[in-house]
Amino acid sequence: MSEQRQLVTAAVLDENNRLIGRITVERAIEILKREADHRLLSSRGLTDEADLFAPIILSAKERGVWLGINLVTVFLAAWVIGQFHFALDKIVALAVLMPIVASMGGIAGSQTLTLTIRGLALDQIVKGNMRWLATKELGVGLLNGLVWSVVVAVVTYLWFENVGLSIIIAVALILNLIAASVSGVVVPLALKKVGFDPALAGAVVLTTVTDIVGFLSFLGLASLFLL
Repeated sequence: MSEQRQLVTAAVLDENNRLIGRITVERAIEILKREADHRLLSSRGLTDEADLFAPIILSAKERGVWLGINLVTVFLAAWVIGQFHFALDKIVALAVLMPIVASMGGIAGSQTLTLTIRGLALDQIVKGNMRWLATKELGVGLLNGLVWSVVVAVVTYLWFENVGLSIIIAVALILNLIAASVSGVVVPLALKKVGFDPALAGAVVLTTVTDIVGFLSFLGLASLFLL
């Protein structure tokens, strides 16, 4: 109304509709924006201190917790690799190709994770479409896995001239891309449900999943069929 009438101030009334003052339109918009931001943060389980421009100590503390958790998960992934040291000792190519499987899974998962977090922030994801979204991402992961596994298999064969190794890395890549795509949806939804910020914690959990699934599938299959 004030915008239509080109007013620069608005009346302020008490509970009895008595005039007690006035407020400028700019100040009213500022208050409304602050309240809207507060409601948005609260709906995501966040506080004003979690804002991008929060003090250094508060930001470092909140992010540092998940960096520590990430360190634990890195050691877990290293432990998985260590279980296949005998295969790595005998087939050096496994150590060369191993990061490809984990990296491809990590990128695919982070793409889905980013889209899911944005969907949560914009209230685009609701209970009724969660299953459809997970199924859709499963299909995306499978399709990308099939396409890029062929590319990686061809490059692997041209590099090492080993058909068995080429097939194994292709299968491992498909499995990891599927796991990454589904995890990119499930992980942020699960974190939000238990009260954690998916934007801070999602990448830590997702990286753990893609690393472990990638290493376990690639090195596991190689141990079964190449040794």
